Amino acid sequence: MTPIPFAKPLTDSREQQAVQSVLESGQFVHGPKTEEFEKQFAQRVGTQYAVALSSCTAALHLSLMQLGISQGDKVIVPAMTHVATAHAVSLCQATPLFVDVSPLSGNINTHILETLNDPSIKAIIPVHYLGLPCDMEVISHIASLKNWHIIEDCALALDASFHEQNVGTFGIAGCFSFYPTKHITSIEGGMLTTNDPEFAEKIRKARAFGYDKSLNERKTPGLYNIKSLGLNCRMDEVRAAVGLVQLEKLDAFQQTRNVNFSILKKGLQHISNIHSFPNTLGKSLSSHYCFNIVIPDSSPREPIMNALKEAGIGFSVHYPQALPLSEYYQKKYQHKIEDFPVAHWLAHHSISLPVGPHLRPNDPEYIVQTLTPILERTSP
Repeated sequence: MTPIPFAKPLTDSREQQAVQSVLESGQFVHGPKTEEFEKQFAQRVGTQYAVALSSCTAALHLSLMQLGISQGDKVIVPAMTHVATAHAVSLCQATPLFVDVSPLSGNINTHILETLNDPSIKAIIPVHYLGLPCDMEVISHIASLKNWHIIEDCALALDASFHEQNVGTFGIAGCFSFYPTKHITSIEGGMLTTNDPEFAEKIRKARAFGYDKSLNERKTPGLYNIKSLGLNCRMDEVRAAVGLVQLEKLDAFQQTRNVNFSILKKGLQHISNIHSFPNTLGKSLSSHYCFNIVIPDSSPREPIMNALKEAGIGFSVHYPQALPLSEYYQKKYQHKIEDFPVAHWLAHHSISLPVGPHLRPNDPEYIVQTLTPILERTSP
């Protein structure tokens, strides 16, 4: 059996031709490909504006910067997420206020949010865990009452929706990732979506050092001023060109993900004591980033992982520890396991299986056939 990777970017001659076209044009930044990618992505998500950036982390970081989040402020972050979510807060000298998650979805526990009344809390970053949207109705209501900004972390949630509204449209900003393992890739990169024209313009300035005029706005070459603090977080034309081609393929990619997810769900649902996160929950519809199983407390995870390795089936763990219990944040804030029991449990009992469009037609069935006896042996 040829090994099945957990994730793999799918490119062909169309991406190669797009890259070659940029190389031949001689315009590698500040060009039409980036503008077109922004336009089409905004249309896909359903926002007025999209700003192409170097990464999703940059989108998170610049969003917080432009909201004035700084030392003394706190930003709510789920305890089960990629480190980038909290690092963006820390880079602003603010404090990530970690909140435990729901065992049903891995998303932030909204019941805990209702109890938070600290006036130093300025924003919340809902992370749509593995592509299943948070309850944005509840989060939006609480945030409105408490005057919190909402910055959505949509890194794994492209095309996911809550009550038929796409993620990335609920807060001041939505932050997306185009890392090679995501739904589409631009080799590396990210996108910020927003419906606020002033905020979009601030992000455009901040991604390019805080210049008051972009390259195309300067009447005289080389003359500009610096009116604000900024970074170098631009997306180049090569990556935008790749992203445009990938966006054209997204419908087909998503259809395959949906089918693969359904095959795994149907094939493994009969195994007792194995919990899998749903693709729908209430008003939430997943982007089908992966198929996540949670094994019971009494079953060791390592033998299952070893068996998957031997069978050539790629997998991942989302995430290897509850983020506040990672070495950096645990040392900095002295967090304890009992503060985040659900996130800690998920970190040590979940396995993420592939459903991406890189899977061959028989791969999902092979995963089910291989994994079923393994899980049945380990399940009490």
